[in-house]
Amino acid sequence: MATETKEETFTLEEILSSIKTTNRLILWNDDVNTFDHVIHCMMKYLDYTESQAEKIAWEVHNKGKCSILEGSYTEMEIYRKILQQEGLTVTVD
Repeated sequence: MATETKEETFTLEEILSSIKTTNRLILWNDDVNTFDHVIHCMMKYLDYTESQAEKIAWEVHNKGKCSILEGSYTEMEIYRKILQQEGLTVTVD
């Protein structure tokens, strides 16, 4: 009786993300989105208060980027896709 084995392959990103327990969602500065739009998205999708969202917008403006959320890789990917659909420049680190 022959035993059949199935080979699984993973990307380097999948392997590294499984090792990390926490991933960060990074919002990047761009020349397209307004402060109002960034603030609106932070409040609507991430439940930040207006004051918190304004601080994020200013940090992105002044420093070029801001870590806006931490969690599992899967969760950060979901939020990345949502915010990218809103036109924001976001990555998972």
